[in-house]
Amino acid sequence: MLTPGDLILLVSPKGKQYLRKYDPQAKLHTQDGVIDLAQVAQAGYGGVIASHMGSLYRVLRPSTYQLIKGVKRSTQIMYPKEIGYVILKLGIGPGTRVVEAGSGSGGLTTALAYHVGDTGRVYTFERRQEFYELSGKNLEAAGLVHRVARYHHDILQGFAPQGMVPGDPASDPSGADALFLDVRTPWDHLEQTAAVVCPGAPVGFLLPTTNQISDLLRGLETAPFEDVEVLEILVRRYKPVADRLRPEDRMVAHTGFLVFARHAGTPFTGSIPVLERVRPVPEHADDATAAPEAVEASPVPDTVPAADTSEPAGSGPFVSDNKDVS
Repeated sequence: MLTPGDLILLVSPKGKQYLRKYDPQAKLHTQDGVIDLAQVAQAGYGGVIASHMGSLYRVLRPSTYQLIKGVKRSTQIMYPKEIGYVILKLGIGPGTRVVEAGSGSGGLTTALAYHVGDTGRVYTFERRQEFYELSGKNLEAAGLVHRVARYHHDILQGFAPQGMVPGDPASDPSGADALFLDVRTPWDHLEQTAAVVCPGAPVGFLLPTTNQISDLLRGLETAPFEDVEVLEILVRRYKPVADRLRPEDRMVAHTGFLVFARHAGTPFTGSIPVLERVRPVPEHADDATAAPEAVEASPVPDTVPAADTSEPAGSGPFVSDNKDVS
């Protein structure tokens, strides 16, 4: 059941698409004629409506992909091919609290807001006024602005902007579950990044050039992050013609590199207490002897002695634990 304000996608047989908010009083002017949107309620999602010239359009519920492609832009937005991997890599889902720095036109912000649901929160930071305003308009158009805390703020000063209420999860990003940086020099913001996320949180970065990746990797080496991954994602589309299936003549090749890491939390160095071992009790044990006997844990040596690899007398050939042995 469609209600005024719901997002609709109108698609023609030739692939023309129009993303609009449903308003039964509105009319959509297209090259194929004027479409009276009052028809939409009767047709419903999946139904067909017509312009005054008889051109047909199917009414669809827009996916996240269409929401992102429908974003008005004055900057290069992240492509869906990167955004999909980012969503999975950062573990974004209902209830997630995620920080984004570099809102831009709001493409990634829109996807994040869609996936965190009404129980999650997106905290997005943009230092340039024109992009701050544009991303806000795009979130409004997508009907997702209520899930986002937006800040016109330079994160070099940290993630505690003016207007934030400390301890209020609606405005305070402290202890966030994940973070993504789309800024020119992310290595300058690693200290602030480590301070705003929870221990073990995944973080991601988007960079256009390899020399920027090198600078970021050097920064990550001395910052509290681990489990680093560097990649790029390419999509090659094919012409959907059964009798002459082949790739399309053109493709969008390089759009950006992705770098991921994880907040280190507790470092691997230092001593970690060994838990006390408990001897299991046999099922046939007497009640009098049923109490488990605590066994003092053996001390963990500073160094592990080398394994004895000599071949026992009378045994077969020695096989190493090394997986490379064929």
